[in-house]
Amino acid sequence: MISTNKQLTRQNPSRANYTESAVISVNILCSRWSILLLALLAVAASSACSKGKQPPPKTVPVVAERADRKNLPLQLKTIGNVEPFNAVSIRALVGGAVEGVYFREGQDVAKDSLLFKIDPAPYASALRQAEANLARDLAQAKNAEEQAKRYAILMQKDYVAKDQYDQIRANADALAAVVDADRAAVENSRLQLSYCTIKSPINGRAGSVLINAGNVIKANDLALTTINQIVPIYVAFSLPEQNLADIKKYTARGELQVEAIIPGDEKPVRGELTFIDNAVDRTTGTIKLKGTFKNLDKRLWPGQFVDVILTLTTERDRIIVPSQAVQTGQQGQYVYVIKEDMTADLRVVTPGRNYQTWTIIEKGMTAGEMVVTDGQLRLVPGAKVEIKNEKQETGKQESKSENLNHGGTETRSKEEPKAQNSKPK
Repeated sequence: MISTNKQLTRQNPSRANYTESAVISVNILCSRWSILLLALLAVAASSACSKGKQPPPKTVPVVAERADRKNLPLQLKTIGNVEPFNAVSIRALVGGAVEGVYFREGQDVAKDSLLFKIDPAPYASALRQAEANLARDLAQAKNAEEQAKRYAILMQKDYVAKDQYDQIRANADALAAVVDADRAAVENSRLQLSYCTIKSPINGRAGSVLINAGNVIKANDLALTTINQIVPIYVAFSLPEQNLADIKKYTARGELQVEAIIPGDEKPVRGELTFIDNAVDRTTGTIKLKGTFKNLDKRLWPGQFVDVILTLTTERDRIIVPSQAVQTGQQGQYVYVIKEDMTADLRVVTPGRNYQTWTIIEKGMTAGEMVVTDGQLRLVPGAKVEIKNEKQETGKQESKSENLNHGGTETRSKEEPKAQNSKPK
């Protein structure tokens, strides 16, 4: 081969150089592949050794709470508007000059308290005139009646003709009718005079004064002010017509409680459902309802928007878990349940409705089981867990249980898991 290469070198030097470089490149490539193969063999050997000695599984820290059994209210929530129990627009029934205003804007007024006074002089004069007319006609009627009586005696003795008596009798009856008309005129004049004094027809709170003293007004023209009765008071709200059947069903069993929550005020105001409209609104598909509230502290105010909670009934002995414990996966909705050996068990459940921060579990769990509420992303079925909220979570669980409306009996297991006796790290 060497002699051949030498001969080739002598015969064609350039071709010989090319051959030598090709041989060197092949040798380098072979050496690189050898190194790569040795590296792969070393990795395979190390992985085989590691499989033989795997480290123990890592404990996953989680936050957990116990599933409880509670009595939960079945509620419907919406937004409502506060309306006055009665609203009266005060208008004058007679015209004239406003003589005085006897209340302050925004003042609480009692029934029959004086609000406005219209100049009564013209109406007092008309009353005196009507009374004078009555007195005149009354005297004439009395005289005509006496004359009719005398003519009746004369007719019986044939001293006067019957036609003459009939004329006297008709005159007396006409004057009696005039007296009745005069009495009606007097009563009307007294009524017109009484309209000059405008009083409050209800107990309530006065609004703005729209007509001040000195102004001349017409009968039934402009509103002078508005009186709103706010004790008690209404809260009007609407619900979808799909809820109408449940509302009627539970209303037949007794009065339903309504709660109004004022924005910025966490304490609810409680009342009762007193009105269900007689027709569904076709444009919105909702039914209008009203709750009546005593409102003795006057926290509710006409025109105010509030959050409304209508309680239909109370469901007994429902299994509940914190809402954040319920997760969604390919198999459906599930929770991680911590077993007695402190391993996580993936449990498929059938959740129901939500109530505050809780979710009702219809199927798949029992009261007292511990569920993971935080840390689910690091868990797999069978993983070892460590509860990091032993004391803190116990306090939170008890406070949340007390805050549940219409709370029932809480069921807890007699023996706590041993892992809860460990101190949080």
